[in-house]
Amino acid sequence: MGANTSQVSDLSENPSLKSLVGTESISENDPFWNQLISFTFISPTSSGDSKLLEEAVIPLAKTLIENNPRTGNFGSLVRVFLGRTKELKISTECEDQLFIWQAHNALFMIRCMLKVFIREMSEEELHLQFSYQERAPGSFGGSEDLLEELLSNLVHLIVEVPLLDITYSILFEAVTTLLVFFSYQLFHKDILRDGIIYQHIMKGRCLSLTSRLVKTLLYNFIRQEKCPPPATHIFEPKAEGGLLYGLASGVASGLWSVFTLGGAGSKAGVEQEHNPLPLSNQSLLLLLVLANLTDGPDWPNPYRQAITCFRNTQDTSSLPVEPPHTFQINFNSLYTALCEQQRSDQATLLLYTLLHQNTNMRTYMLSRTDMDNLVLPILEILYHVEERNSHHVYMALIILLILTEDDAFNRSIHEVVLKNVSWYTERTLTEISLGSLLILVVIRTIQFNMTRTRDKYLHTNCLAALANMSAQFRCLHQYAAQRIISLFALLSKKHNKVLEQATQSLRGRQEDNTALPDYAQDLNVIEEVIRMMLEIINSCLCNSLHHNPNLVYALLYKRELFEQFRLHPSFQDIMQNLDTVIGFFSQRLELAGTDLSVERVQEVIMKGAQALPKDRLRKFPELKFKYVEEDQPEDFFIPYVWSLVFNSGVGLHWSPHGIELFSMDSG
Repeated sequence: MGANTSQVSDLSENPSLKSLVGTESISENDPFWNQLISFTFISPTSSGDSKLLEEAVIPLAKTLIENNPRTGNFGSLVRVFLGRTKELKISTECEDQLFIWQAHNALFMIRCMLKVFIREMSEEELHLQFSYQERAPGSFGGSEDLLEELLSNLVHLIVEVPLLDITYSILFEAVTTLLVFFSYQLFHKDILRDGIIYQHIMKGRCLSLTSRLVKTLLYNFIRQEKCPPPATHIFEPKAEGGLLYGLASGVASGLWSVFTLGGAGSKAGVEQEHNPLPLSNQSLLLLLVLANLTDGPDWPNPYRQAITCFRNTQDTSSLPVEPPHTFQINFNSLYTALCEQQRSDQATLLLYTLLHQNTNMRTYMLSRTDMDNLVLPILEILYHVEERNSHHVYMALIILLILTEDDAFNRSIHEVVLKNVSWYTERTLTEISLGSLLILVVIRTIQFNMTRTRDKYLHTNCLAALANMSAQFRCLHQYAAQRIISLFALLSKKHNKVLEQATQSLRGRQEDNTALPDYAQDLNVIEEVIRMMLEIINSCLCNSLHHNPNLVYALLYKRELFEQFRLHPSFQDIMQNLDTVIGFFSQRLELAGTDLSVERVQEVIMKGAQALPKDRLRKFPELKFKYVEEDQPEDFFIPYVWSLVFNSGVGLHWSPHGIELFSMDSG
């Protein structure tokens, strides 16, 4: 690899690249350009390869920044690319691989330069880099806004060029270049709400292509196309290190070496094995960036509008007024892709976005009879909470909360029986309902949170989901029932510990006159959670006692846990029902005799559940919680989305130095 690295570092000494960034203008009609863009490589898909390339490109880009105001060579390179793309669709239809290959190479060079430009200068200064005209004889500098022309061209390319093996690389490059354009946000702590690129994408010539762009990016995600093997237009290096076709050996062999280290052409590229879907991943990231752009002062984000209102291809109904930027897409294909891809943050964030913002998609998902395909991957994220970043866990929980707002969902999950859930390793679950598994995993998440992160919002959302389900609890698995009571035991223990600490601190303060820690706040939080748990248990007992003998059994087995809360002013009302249930079943067990087997106890409970008059249990308001985004959600979502681009963007490497939007350990 040392040789490869040294070859890449030699790029700055390559004569052709030195001409591009040098002090002499080169007419866009010069044969030089055809030579420059005729090198062979495979775009990097690993961060390591991308880092090597960027380190080699930075000095070249900085030289170009210095000389471009006099030469206009960057604008010429952009015009060369634009000239190639005008016939790109026809070239695809004719399978003109050479033409597509050269257009791709030109765009790749533009993207590499842009990435450095954006780090080094403001948007206004970047705009100027596009506006400098060629000074070479025979040049025809236009008066068009070349920056807008490039942005518009990239969007047109993505929506019009079909996805084939021969176009995969250029489509990937077009999506990646748009991501790079938006990367100004990385270097600003405040959310960018305006700017030249923002204006062009939100209001310019790109606006009319909004729905087509969103639809295409979604289909790229749905199709999950793997990176094709090197095609016939990839030319192998000669033995001496040059290429049969292309830009002399210095650039070409250097690029060939670095781009096959871990890219699509690598047999041993470890990162490629973990990310074999670069176009799918990159399209999803761009979609999330577009969807989370802020609204303008007097116009909404059109990309969010498109995501909010698209409909199923099978929906033939007509609307009185069509929402702006609406389109139709195959919901079944989208649902399948969402189920398959939940291991990634970005797929979970897309699922959240669609559930929360698109009522058509939410209705469709909730109508599916195979919801386990969607819910199980979400539960697996939560089960491996210690391996996931906090944002991924949070989004998974919000998805469950949104799903549990629907009563039909809460009923149906107890009817889905699962066999041998392989990733659940704490106990052997040979057979369990999806509903019971959900309860097990959510309570486990609360317990993990209480002992590790102590995130109030996390356990609040967990409890809200359980509360929404509680009236529909059916035939809880014995482990689920035990976990409910064990969580209450943990809360009780924590409550007693805080009380003890507060008492000891009070004594110590009286002795040495030191300040008393604020235990009242800690106690208040714990008591709120205890109250919620009592309400969840009560809701189940009031609405479906006869369906849940395992919960009654667990309640009786640990009845002493509840003694201390019977007279507590915060819990007296809710404890009345639990006292009634515990007292009723305890009496029936006493009448049944002593030394009862587990089976006999369960039999007594089953018969007793049928005999307990419902009017003996006091009715409480139904537990219903609804997810509502906080004010200014962009303050959470934009840094989160860009942390995903930073960490998961294929073939993109940014030095952590200078990143302002988020702290490097925030994910």
